[in-house]
Amino acid sequence: MSLATGTEQTSRRTPLISLFLAYIAMVPVAAGPVAAFLAPPHWSPLLIRLDALWCGALLCFFAGVRRGLSFRQDGGPALAQLAGMLWLFILGIATITVPQRLLALLIPLLGFVSMRSMDIAATARHEAPLYFARLRRAQLWVPIISLCALIIETIA
Repeated sequence: MSLATGTEQTSRRTPLISLFLAYIAMVPVAAGPVAAFLAPPHWSPLLIRLDALWCGALLCFFAGVRRGLSFRQDGGPALAQLAGMLWLFILGIATITVPQRLLALLIPLLGFVSMRSMDIAATARHEAPLYFARLRRAQLWVPIISLCALIIETIA
C-alpha cells in the first residue's frame, strides 16, 4: 500500500494513510460496547451515550467527505452525492441531539448501513475513489456490529 499519490481515483488499493485514518476513527466505536459491558452498571448509560455521540460526529464527518468528493468531479456534484451528504448529515445531527438512548443508537445504525451501500454504489458511478468500495465494505462493519451490541445492552 502506498501513501496518497493522486491516483486514488483509479486505484483499487487503499492508500496507507486512508487505511490508518479510516480505522483509527473506529477505535472509540469498537471500544464503546466493551467499556459499557465492563464498567459498573451506573456508568453504562453514559458510555453508551458517548459512543452514540461519536457515531453522530462520524456521520457528520462522512457527510463532509461525500461533499468534498463532489468537488473533484467534472461537471459538479451529482444529485446522488448531494442527497447522500444531506442524509448522512441529518442522521448525524439527529444522533447527537435525540435524547432517547435507544434512538441515539438506531439512527446511526441506519446511517452506517445505508452509507455502506451508498459508498459502494458511488464507486460504481465513479463518484468516489475505487478503493472506497473495498474500504467501506470492511470498515463499516465496526460501527454496525458495535451499535448492534449497544442496542442489545440497552434493551437487556
